[in-house]
Amino acid sequence: MRRFLTLVSGVAVLGAAGLGAVIAWPVGSAVAPIASAGNVDRGAYLARASGCIACHTNFEAGGAPLAGGAPLETPFGTFYPPNLTTDPEHGMGEWTAEQFAKAVRQGIGPDGTPYYPSFPYTFYADFSDQDIADLWAAFQTVQPVDKPAPENDVSFPFDQRWGLKLWRAAFFYDPDTEPVEGRSDSWNRGRELVRGAAHCGACHTPRNLAGGRDIGASFAGNAQLPGGSKAPAIRPKDLAKNDWTVSNLAYALQTGITPSGDAFGGSMAEVVRDGTRFLTPADREAMALFLLNKDTVEAENSASN
Repeated sequence: MRRFLTLVSGVAVLGAAGLGAVIAWPVGSAVAPIASAGNVDRGAYLARASGCIACHTNFEAGGAPLAGGAPLETPFGTFYPPNLTTDPEHGMGEWTAEQFAKAVRQGIGPDGTPYYPSFPYTFYADFSDQDIADLWAAFQTVQPVDKPAPENDVSFPFDQRWGLKLWRAAFFYDPDTEPVEGRSDSWNRGRELVRGAAHCGACHTPRNLAGGRDIGASFAGNAQLPGGSKAPAIRPKDLAKNDWTVSNLAYALQTGITPSGDAFGGSMAEVVRDGTRFLTPADREAMALFLLNKDTVEAENSASN
């Protein structure tokens, strides 16, 4: 009996020590000063492409731009995208550009708290200093809204933020947006947008029980999106099988109209309404080229002849 109690006590001590180590574990890395001057227009464009406005504005409730988004219901609880206006108390009015950079690229708040992955920061990890400066300049033009977003409604154990440190260690994958030698500029631009700012894989990749993406099945579709909707597979073979071409996919990203004449529904309709329709035709075509794995439109046309 004494040995059993000793063993239980030892396990408890080790468990407590391990928990303490995780709680005390500093995550994230230092951010170098953001010295670049930001371009407001380019920052606004990147914010559209990145879904900032779509997620952080509650359009259905008549909310002000970036003052906090609609609730996001997930198996882990309900998340409320925060107020990103320049309000000093409830928004980012007291932040620095470096704190903003750490939040966007690393998912770490100014107080060192890791964010929930409902914020797709892992896709933004390759944003350059110029990207950050541009975004920061654009956010500085947003009118303050003196109202906090609702608190997340998350139950134990998912309300324990220290657990997110373990999640980051397991599922914070490199977005892999760097150009690939030998591919066209348009294909590489599409890769940068699809894998990065537009974070298509956030919805179109299945997730495991911990909410991490199954990287081995990237873009293979997701039958369990927040809110109960689904995202289809968007791998090249899947798109081609469903009659998608570079031309009609780029058109759908502009209008929301599919090749069959139907319209996107659910969250994809919001993506088009608040994001991709504002992109340039060249960027929408680049996304389509990458998703269909074609270097040029001409290459697609010659392959179909």
